[in-house]
Parts: sequence; structure tokens; C-alpha cells
Amino acid sequence: MIIQGIGVWVVLFMNFYWGWIAGMSLLGIGTVLGYPTLLAAISDVANPRWRATSLGVYRFWRDLGFVFGAIGIGFLADLFGLNAAIHLVTFLAIASGIFVLAIMKEKSRLR
Repeated sequence: MIIQGIGVWVVLFMNFYWGWIAGMSLLGIGTVLGYPTLLAAISDVANPRWRATSLGVYRFWRDLGFVFGAIGIGFLADLFGLNAAIHLVTFLAIASGIFVLAIMKEKSRLR
């Protein structure tokens, strides 16, 4: 999430082609690192008999977050401007990554 947030900020602050390429590359790398990790974390803590259902529940809430996030950011963009709304998204992405680094700890090790 931190890499994704940095990628979005790079795109916002760069006014040339190669800056956008760098920012979008960071955004892609952050996504590649984040998405499988979240799926693996869900699989690690779920009972094997409930694992498929837990992944479905995770995907439901993730997708619902996309819907409400888009509506919320659109509302904030109308109130404060598109630039401020994108900065907020970036801040939230970086803050969530820092939260995970600082607070969340692994519960179990491989047996």
C-alpha cells in the first residue's frame, strides 16, 4: 500500500511522460505485492473447510469498498476539488501500509 501511494503521488507531481511511467510502474508493483499477500493472509487464518467462503467474503467487502470509495471520493472531489481527493486517497493508502507495519503481527508460523 505504501508503494501504491507513492506511485499515485509520483503521477500527481510529475508533469512529464517518464514521471508518469515511473508512477504507474510503482502503482503496478504495489498492487502486485499487495493483492496476493492479502489473499494469502486470509487463507492462512481461515479453517480449510471455510477457506473458499472466507475468500468470497473478503472479495465481497473489498468490492463494496471500491463502490463506496468511488462514491465518497467523487463527493469529496465535488466539495474540495479532484486534486485534494486524490491526495486523500494517497494518504489513506500510505497510512494503511504504515498501520499494518506498526500494529499487525503474524499470528502463526508454518508448522
